[in-house]
Amino acid sequence: MTSTEPEPISKILPATLEQMAEDTAEQLGACLRPMVLKRIDRHTGEVIHVPVPCGATQSAVCPACADKARRLRVHQAREGWHLTAEPTIETREPTAQQRAALAQLADLTEARALAVGLGDERAVAEIDGEIEAAHALLQADGLRGEKTPTEDKKPRTVRSTRRRQDAPDLPRKRVQDTTTGRRFTAPDGTVYQPSTFLTLTLDSYGPVHTASKKPEHPQRCRCGRVHHKDDGIVGTPLDPSRYDYRRAARDAIHFGKLVDRFWQNLRRTVGWNVQYFATVEPQKRLAMHLHAAVRGTIPRKLLRQVAAATYHQVWWPVHDVPVYSPEHPPRWDPDTESYVDPGTGEGLRTWDDALEDTLDPDAEPAHVVRFGTGGIDIQGVNAGTDKANRCLGYLVKYLTKDLDACHQPGSDPERRHLDRLAEALRLEPCSESCANWLLYGIQPAEATQGLIPGACKGKAHRPATLGYRGRRCLVSRKWSGRNLTEHRQQRRDHVMRVLGAVGARPELDTADDPDGTRYQWVPIPRDDPKQPDRTQLLLHSIAQQRRWKQQYEQARQAADELPATDQTAA
Repeated sequence: MTSTEPEPISKILPATLEQMAEDTAEQLGACLRPMVLKRIDRHTGEVIHVPVPCGATQSAVCPACADKARRLRVHQAREGWHLTAEPTIETREPTAQQRAALAQLADLTEARALAVGLGDERAVAEIDGEIEAAHALLQADGLRGEKTPTEDKKPRTVRSTRRRQDAPDLPRKRVQDTTTGRRFTAPDGTVYQPSTFLTLTLDSYGPVHTASKKPEHPQRCRCGRVHHKDDGIVGTPLDPSRYDYRRAARDAIHFGKLVDRFWQNLRRTVGWNVQYFATVEPQKRLAMHLHAAVRGTIPRKLLRQVAAATYHQVWWPVHDVPVYSPEHPPRWDPDTESYVDPGTGEGLRTWDDALEDTLDPDAEPAHVVRFGTGGIDIQGVNAGTDKANRCLGYLVKYLTKDLDACHQPGSDPERRHLDRLAEALRLEPCSESCANWLLYGIQPAEATQGLIPGACKGKAHRPATLGYRGRRCLVSRKWSGRNLTEHRQQRRDHVMRVLGAVGARPELDTADDPDGTRYQWVPIPRDDPKQPDRTQLLLHSIAQQRRWKQQYEQARQAADELPATDQTAA
């Protein structure tokens, strides 16, 4: 019996055609890894496959989608940086798709409560997975807010908020509900409302080789030589044996908390709701630092004062000296369902017991994260200037790369420096539930069987993150009045207006489904045997990208030729 299905094109010319399709797609800016959705028409029962962009943010995964994400972030940063009026945050009515997802979430929550009542742990676990998927769909559709916890949380440990004796005090004002900066009037009557470009850097962990900033005025490194920035030794320690890799690893893990505390302190100090668009990236020495576009101006002296007085205390059990090694870790005891000493069988301290030590009034935090002395750079920026454009470009320069790819090691000293930091991060606890706590004789929070010290799957231990476990792009709530989904829709509306100005109608997969209720969309996993041929998907993306670009360029040219009155009417 023969199949009526046509043989996939990639089987006729498997390597050549697919490679040509990839090259062409990359040149046109089409997605290289399109996802496939199965569209089911509820009215007719028709089923078709629709490729959609993968939405990757890393250029190593998909250059086209990563570049679109980068340009969208540039648009978002520019939109809110120099606002002169307070942004209006609009709460939109939920769409039909959001209502349907919320109804499904309500049903799942009710089903979970029933499963908990019956004691069916397997059903609870399965329903939890479906609830997570429902929340992910709602967030992808632009719904703000956090999910409701499925279980009651433990009461939060409350400690004194008294500032450390080794940190200067900060003035504290009531934060006013205003986000725009001060205005300055020049002698000629011109009004300026500048903003700020801010860089914050972590502390030093030991002397490193430095490059001469100005080739025409060479400056010697501490080692006595003059280095160029591409010498392959810049940023590496002068003496690796004295470089504090453990503190560097801990600072990277908790850097996000330090940044959050900085913005809190800054708002309380200046007395208004400071707004920012910030990105995190590593320096050449692989320490994290923050670039931020800040709306409005703040006195430089005050910014430096806040940076110097900002710290984050890590109230975890002391974990300076390991008790066990990765080769001989504690073992799991099935009888007590806990971890015990591999030799004596004695149970390890539980996380709650170990944490009680930190409640002692004389206890010290396990670690304190601070910004470096003098590790702050402040620049005033006016809207519409070349400097503003350069700062925006620099702000998102590395967003499409993993952190470890921002400064790829090209020499043996750089590779060894990266390896030593990775080794320190491999054995450093990254969270309360990290398996590495077993090395210090402490059972992680909610410990389960199968934990392997040195093999924690937490984000901080991945080579691509260099220890940083937070988000790469940080945007305050009232930056532009829109979230990223709304900015994406804003750009789409602009394209549709350009097309509509000349009567063009783009070909859409849901052109006759204005309320979003006619079609059911089902994603097809990449490893599904029913996944359409990749080369055919690439060719579809290429044709679609070429068609849309041609339509848009023709519409722009036609719109430019129309009289202004006709464009206004459109």
